[in-house]
Amino acid sequence: MTTTSRGPRLIAIGRMKPGPERALFEQHAARLRPALAVTEVPEAQGANPAEIRRREGAALLAALPDAAFVVALDLGGAAPTTEALAALVTRWDEAARPVCYLIGGTEGLDQAVLDRADHRLSLGSLTWPHFLVRGLLAEQLFRVQAIRTNHPYHRAWRPA
Repeated sequence: MTTTSRGPRLIAIGRMKPGPERALFEQHAARLRPALAVTEVPEAQGANPAEIRRREGAALLAALPDAAFVVALDLGGAAPTTEALAALVTRWDEAARPVCYLIGGTEGLDQAVLDRADHRLSLGSLTWPHFLVRGLLAEQLFRVQAIRTNHPYHRAWRPA
């Protein structure tokens, strides 16, 4: 799954196979304007998790365009509300740099990737399978788009 566009980019470890995770991602990514460009980086092989992270991290960093604004999806990152994420995405878009969301593999992201990141974003304190994170991110980016365009998809109320 590799696509191109001028909009945000998702650079992720692993190739999604047909199934519910891919369907979830495609359902929400198809609604994004501009489209979310996707680059899949092969999973590294090896018995040592640190070496796998290092190899995958180097591949993620090599896939970045020049002057990219890097958002690393990381459990230790900031976990904003959706409304706060919409404000962040607006600010990132206004920086006129290509915004690239990075998702690691099963071993997570290498420290070199976290060090390069301009922002570390968490989708909450739960651990999510890395292929499911793609769908969750695409849904949140669509929700951000809905907030920014006053589309009724996002309902801001919360029960008391």
